[in-house]
Amino acid sequence: MAALALSAEAVRGLGSRPIVGVAVTESAVTMAAGVPPISFAAHIVRTGGTGGARDDFEKMIAELAAATKPNVRMIAANPGDWGIDAFAGNLGGAIAVWQSKYFYPVTAAGHRRTIQESFASVLKAAEAQGHKVEIWVLCIPSSMDGPTSQWWDRWKKQQERDHSLVIQLWDETALMVALHTPEGDQVRRAYYEPFTPAVVHGQLRLVLEIEDENAAALDSALFVRQMVEAGHVELDSAKRQFFNADLVAREIAHKAVPAEVAALSSADATLHGLWEAQFNECSAEGVLHSLHGRVWRDVCNEHDRLPKALRLELVHAWGLVHRLVDNRKAGWVKHWREIAAAHPDT
Repeated sequence: MAALALSAEAVRGLGSRPIVGVAVTESAVTMAAGVPPISFAAHIVRTGGTGGARDDFEKMIAELAAATKPNVRMIAANPGDWGIDAFAGNLGGAIAVWQSKYFYPVTAAGHRRTIQESFASVLKAAEAQGHKVEIWVLCIPSSMDGPTSQWWDRWKKQQERDHSLVIQLWDETALMVALHTPEGDQVRRAYYEPFTPAVVHGQLRLVLEIEDENAAALDSALFVRQMVEAGHVELDSAKRQFFNADLVAREIAHKAVPAEVAALSSADATLHGLWEAQFNECSAEGVLHSLHGRVWRDVCNEHDRLPKALRLELVHAWGLVHRLVDNRKAGWVKHWREIAAAHPDT
């Protein structure tokens, strides 16, 4: 949650009237402002995996649609759902369809086929069951990268022309806007208000699997590009490490607990220092091909000394190194800065 900090001296200058919502100390004043930020990683954190997150996100979409349009219903998969997650209208006539796809943390080229198949499925079912799709809304908790956005715009225009319907996109930006409206506020509270379950002292975080489509979406990530440039061939574990560390970082940013934010910053600084020391040594010795392995050994040795508040498994710690690379703060080859500068933002 955002906060306003004022010095005690400044507060004394405001006079003797009490200020509602402001806590005064000798060193500073903190005043809550705004609402908690929305993180769509909350679906994974709450359900413990991408499978549960997919179902949880689907329910959220149905509730958000119902908050803005009357008579929205879901279709139970028994055995199929006719390509419909939620709809409004008459199944004997015309309907609007909401289709949710939990593509996270980015929607990329690997997701295009899934989008096309979902759209084709809903049209095929409509023809078989005797109703007409007038509006089809794709709902995703992320943004599309540049090439996928370009593809989407062309594909959307073509499908609207071929099938005489309207296609809309509820991506992360559209969803955040909708969730911050008066109509969507209750849905936002239900799914995204900060919630911290009871944690056993010292309990480490879960290490989650990364589904194939999410792994494929990371193919265009900068940290992957840097590893490929360094000659690495197998990248599956690196993607899983990055995925888990990124979830931790997003959760901490979402909850905005000062102690956790500070702990993450401390861990990032420590890991960056490990990389930098090894980069300089490997450069001086002419053995940059050994950089990745040396940093890995240092992270293993340092893991137990990283801030306990983060409850990191070794997978998360190593994933934070990949995040440093992805954030253009490190790399695995001598010309890593040139690679980072030329890499497109996603």
